[in-house]
Amino acid sequence: MQASIQKTIDFVQKTLANAEAGHDWFHIERVFKTALTINEQEKGDEQVVAFAALLHDIADPKFNNGDEDLGPNIAESFLVSIAIDPQTIAHVKLIIQNMSFKNSFDGDRFTSKEMEIVQDADRLDAIGAIGIARAFTYGGFKNRVLYDPEIKPETHLTKETYKNTTAPTIDHFYEKLLLLKDLMNTEAGSAIAAERHQFMLLYLDHFYKEWDGK
Repeated sequence: MQASIQKTIDFVQKTLANAEAGHDWFHIERVFKTALTINEQEKGDEQVVAFAALLHDIADPKFNNGDEDLGPNIAESFLVSIAIDPQTIAHVKLIIQNMSFKNSFDGDRFTSKEMEIVQDADRLDAIGAIGIARAFTYGGFKNRVLYDPEIKPETHLTKETYKNTTAPTIDHFYEKLLLLKDLMNTEAGSAIAAERHQFMLLYLDHFYKEWDGK
């Protein structure tokens, strides 16, 4: 297994060499490590968890004209090329197809213990200190304003409105980041999320004070 994981790491590092900083190899590495840590407690299939974590953002739709099939298909083709068994490949592909936050708007979808683990690891990287940094990195990448008091967060988003939003980065906290704590699937993920959630609340408190010149 270790040889196939290393081949996957090499493939992802090469593929994402020029990726936006919030969705680059270092994001993948953090999700990979966190997923393995959660899996120590949850006892999922370690191979499925590892491959799904490493390949989950191999072609993020946000950077590929909204194409939600490209990433799962690239992952599938790569795993076939390194002779991973078909059952594992099918499972990894389903995880990649279903784990993103935007797909949660679709209601009941595929799930598994391994998907819950990788999904928690990915969501944990979206909150806390690094989550804040990633949010503003992506906002800058999209040339969005930091905050506009006149633009209120949308609290009842659909998948399409979430994908197409151009709202200020601060609104993203209320539309996604602050919701993630209560969407964790695992006990290990929930414990980590609680601390990171509190950090975001503290950050927002300081942000608004500084915005008002205090």
